[in-house]
Amino acid sequence: MAHPKHRISRTRRDKRRTHYKATPATISSCSNCGAAVKYHTVCPECGYYRGKLAIEKEVTV
Repeated sequence: MAHPKHRISRTRRDKRRTHYKATPATISSCSNCGAAVKYHTVCPECGYYRGKLAIEKEVTV
């Protein structure tokens, strides 16, 4: 296993880390109800995924 010969300064370390950043999740609209949904996720409003019923939602009266 390799061992560092010299200590890396905070500035040099932080310069390298400037490119590590979080990207916002891609959001689309549900094809069934039109609600905002994260990609590759069942719609929380109606329970549909890619045009098919995936989860039956309870009807509240």
